[in-house]
This record gives sequence, C-alpha cells and structure tokens, in this order.
Amino acid sequence: MISARTLSPEGTQAIGAAVAELLAPGDVVLLVGGLGAGKTTFVQGMARGLGYSGAVTSPTFTLCHSYAGRLALVHADLWRLDTVGEILDLALDEELEGGAVVVAEWGEAAEGVLGRDALIVHIEAGAMPDERDVRLEPRGPWSARVAALAAAVARVAA
Repeated sequence: MISARTLSPEGTQAIGAAVAELLAPGDVVLLVGGLGAGKTTFVQGMARGLGYSGAVTSPTFTLCHSYAGRLALVHADLWRLDTVGEILDLALDEELEGGAVVVAEWGEAAEGVLGRDALIVHIEAGAMPDERDVRLEPRGPWSARVAALAAAVARVAA
C-alpha cells in the first residue's frame, strides 16, 4: 500500500498525473471514496498526465466518458449501477482489449469483475477542507510497478 496526503485539488490531480505516467494499455484503476472525496479530481489529473487537455467531468448520468491522449482513457461512474450485470453491460472488457485504460469511480462495485488486476485508489477527506488521504493498492500487473509508483507519488505528494 502506498499512501500520500494532498492539501489541494491540484495536489490530488498531481497524484493522478503521476499514476498516468505509469499507465499501460489495458490497465484498470478503481477509485474508492465517498461523495466529494476527489475521485473526479483524481481522474482529471490522470487525463492531463495522458496528454488530454479538454474538460474532464464526472460521467454520473452518462456512465462513461472517453478521453484521447497517449492512451485512450475510459472514465466510468458505477454509482448508479446495482448489479454486476449492469457493469458488464458497459463492455469495459472490450475497451481494455482494445488497449484503453479504464478508470472507474465507485470502483468497489467492479472489484469482483475487474479488481484482481487493478490499481485500487482509496481517497478520503482529511481534517482540512481540501486535504485528502490517498492510498494506492497495486494488484496484478501493478505489483511489478510498486517501486515506480511509490517514487512517482512521492515526487508530487505534499
């Protein structure tokens, strides 16, 4: 487990961008945290880190947004989904097979489907208004990148 604290939205974005440096085709990142924890802010950093310069917003009602950068980034929001079948209906596995990176907010809903090979990112609000505690739990192929991931996060963390 890799832990970091950020003191601003920009700090949370910086950790997302640091993670993006290490993304490879077919990677999965599952974001876990309550409402307002900073999940979309983290994805904004990931998209910037992949070279995407447009707006990045939560796909709460559309379920998925795609962003083009060094790698295609598929941003899913699983909050409104009730079953594993609904998650499978998003065809995220097809996106992964096509070389996209999938990042899912409310990722705990997809742990049984995608979690074995994912980077699980836990984001929690801290004591101060913009403070966030970020914990990264590498699994599967991410396990081989632990040292690089720790170094990248340490470089940008508060």
